[in-house]
Amino acid sequence: MHRPATSPLDRKLLAVLRSRLGPVPIALVLGDTEDLPDTDAPVIGTVRIPDRSTLIALAMSPEMGFGDAYSDGRIEVEGDLVRALECVYESPKIKNWYTRLRSKYLDWVQANSKRGSARNIHRHYDLSNDFYRLWLDDQMVYTCAYFPTPDVSLEEAQEAKLDLVCRKLGLRPGETVLEVGCGWGALAIYMAKHYGARVKAFNISHEQVKWAREWAQKSGVSSNVEFVEDDYRNVVGRSDVFVSVGMLEHVGADHYPELGRVIHRTIGDTGRGFLHFIGRNRPQPLNVWIKKNIFPGGYPPTLAESLGFLQPHDFSILDVENLRMHYAKTLEHWLARFELAFDKVVRERGLEFARMWRLYLAGSVATFRVGKMQLFQVLFAGSRCQSIPWTREHLYAPFREEEDTELWTRAM
Repeated sequence: MHRPATSPLDRKLLAVLRSRLGPVPIALVLGDTEDLPDTDAPVIGTVRIPDRSTLIALAMSPEMGFGDAYSDGRIEVEGDLVRALECVYESPKIKNWYTRLRSKYLDWVQANSKRGSARNIHRHYDLSNDFYRLWLDDQMVYTCAYFPTPDVSLEEAQEAKLDLVCRKLGLRPGETVLEVGCGWGALAIYMAKHYGARVKAFNISHEQVKWAREWAQKSGVSSNVEFVEDDYRNVVGRSDVFVSVGMLEHVGADHYPELGRVIHRTIGDTGRGFLHFIGRNRPQPLNVWIKKNIFPGGYPPTLAESLGFLQPHDFSILDVENLRMHYAKTLEHWLARFELAFDKVVRERGLEFARMWRLYLAGSVATFRVGKMQLFQVLFAGSRCQSIPWTREHLYAPFREEEDTELWTRAM
């Protein structure tokens, strides 16, 4: 197959791109020129670049340039896409001034005001329930699962996660729960059905709330679960428990003090709270391509940032756990199911959309595998809370109601 000759300028641009990437074991091919990494590691993938304009975009901003060109089919990756992305994410050289500037611009246009949050959430979660049904589990849980063993099914792992949250909270029959950012309602319904809780769940995704209300009715728990289509900042009333699973990433650091005040006026000094969120080890903005195309307004906080807005209200931290590898495993399941449905996604939404979501899922697997992203669970309580876990036995042994008084001891 004849490949067009590259010019000295093209070869210089390839060298610029290589300097941005560092010695990652990926070959870059443009025309008749193949740029190989300066490393002894075996090459694990080849990126074929079609033309100079695509190469310039890659050299200016590898994140944006690659994401856009892969989505619209200009770039092809030969080899294992996830493994190739792992190598790229492990490189310290990717960020540049253009990427940082674009990220700050998106922070401004995607600000998480009440109106901005509604717009951001609508762009991601209201794509259609049928789309998410193609690759999520039966309960439509779109957050990290918990795998008691690596070989359990996604359905079993998501059920185990729901139960783990309830056990961490020591949830009891009749307790009132406020959940913010409830997704399609799986956790709220599980709390009511299996633990006898009374749940009020807030969400600003119309499609998710509609689904959740119908599911609660079918599950026979609609009298104990109320799904409210409203912003978390409009929450009023008191509850025994506050829960947020997969919502903190959408709040934005500027609005953490607001969330802290909402939590405190909900559970006061006597209640319990739980946060489950994607985070970082150190402050860093979300991948700019993902922020632009997949998660507008998204920001994964550090553990310190999440604990920081609890501190002014004198909340006590009871338990912290990092489930990073569980999220990598969850994403592997989602990606595999998405690939099985890929042709259907192409038929219904077009090839560019399908490739964009494939890249998002593959890149997410890679970021959790290499430790660029974390998955934190934080259990906390008010300073006068009397329900304090005596040991952690309840977290890792099947919860039995008759053991309740032994595992959760009233503080004296």
